[in-house]
Amino acid sequence: MLKKISKLPFKGTAEQEKKLKEVIAKSCHDKSLLMAVMQEAQEIYGYLPMEVQTMIAEGMDVPLEKVYGVATFYAQFSLSPKGEYNISVCLGTACYVKGAGDIFDKFSERLGIGSDECTEDGKFSLTACRCIGACGLAPVLTVNEEVYGRLTADDVDGILEKYGFSK
Repeated sequence: MLKKISKLPFKGTAEQEKKLKEVIAKSCHDKSLLMAVMQEAQEIYGYLPMEVQTMIAEGMDVPLEKVYGVATFYAQFSLSPKGEYNISVCLGTACYVKGAGDIFDKFSERLGIGSDECTEDGKFSLTACRCIGACGLAPVLTVNEEVYGRLTADDVDGILEKYGFSK
């Protein structure tokens, strides 16, 4: 599955950039530490926008293509920001056959975003995952760490309202 690059403008701070430069300075002598630097960068920013990937590539003296390749290959890295409330809908087999696709589509329609995207206000993001490990509660989704199960598309509005969404 291809990762989407965020359409939202990059909003990094000087403090974040300073932290990243410190991380890079400690590791730039050893290119084998690239992934560790990328992990720390994601902790600092919450995701790896192209601006951060460029800083890493330049600081580590590796091609930007290599940084981008690592970022898109490993599932742990995100190219788009996560919202204050990250909604992750399980689209694994048990959930999907019980209507998770319709639930995902309703969230997408209500929020006006697609998979791996974030609302402009930064409040909500939407992702699809393959299995949460709660198949007995299918269909399942999480909002941050809170699990919701045995859902239908009719439950979407109530879940969004709980987190302050109104449209």
